[in-house]
Amino acid sequence: MSNRIGEKRAAGFWPLALVFALFVLFLYGPMITIFVLSFQGPEGGLTFPLRGVSLHWFYKLAEGLGTVDIGAAFRRSLALGAVVMAFTVVLSVLAGLAFRKKLAGSNLLFFVTVASLIMPSIIISLGIGLQFRLLDTGIKEALTAIDATSTLENYGTALGLFTSALGAHLTWTLPFGLLIMFAVFNRFNPAYEEAARDLGATPWQTFRHVVLPLIGPSIVGIGMFGFTLSWDEIARTSQAIGDVNTLPLELQGLTSTVTTPSIYALGTVTTVVSLGVMAAALGAASLLRRRATRRR
Repeated sequence: MSNRIGEKRAAGFWPLALVFALFVLFLYGPMITIFVLSFQGPEGGLTFPLRGVSLHWFYKLAEGLGTVDIGAAFRRSLALGAVVMAFTVVLSVLAGLAFRKKLAGSNLLFFVTVASLIMPSIIISLGIGLQFRLLDTGIKEALTAIDATSTLENYGTALGLFTSALGAHLTWTLPFGLLIMFAVFNRFNPAYEEAARDLGATPWQTFRHVVLPLIGPSIVGIGMFGFTLSWDEIARTSQAIGDVNTLPLELQGLTSTVTTPSIYALGTVTTVVSLGVMAAALGAASLLRRRATRRR
């Protein structure tokens, strides 16, 4: 051990420890504050001191916040997060497998994919929204040209939860998934695949029984990233979702109208969902890792 019992710490340890403690407090202090204030009594306000302890504001949240349907927004965010997670996992794994081989233009494709990480999120949202509005215009002109009056009257917009919003979220989640898969396959030992092929395994059997169990924990991590990044995304959703809102957008709108701790209760619920997904992902990754170790 570099720091034995009884040995004095270096002179710079405590100043650095203080800086680290302040950083942790700055990082998690707001979240802890919201947690605490969400459990106030009926007379509680938006600031300290804490006035009683109860679940009153969670009951108020369940009853609804004015005209906003929190339950519907919650379900929309869950559904969108699940679909984004699935697309992120599948596309990232396929791209990781493809990039193991020499591809013409692979470098250009890679940089185009990760470029969305450095582009301002609101610009991407505006661009996607504009594309779908142009698509709306084209569809309406085409329906008018073929005299499809009834279809034109019933047509609303191509902007929606699983069209433009899904695309906007994937511009945020896919680069992370790709970077994780590239790192995984850069460290992957191809000798396992060669041994499977020598034993007569087909390419699909090799992937299913050899590659997939080894990269399983990383796939779980990609899924966690996909869901959590989608779950709390605001900027890329704001101009690309159409007539409905996800839970983060509703939460952002409520901050200027709701003046009770119900808004803190909503923040607590959304954070608990994120922490639950992370815990489930870590548990699944640990289980897959132990299974892979036993198979070896």
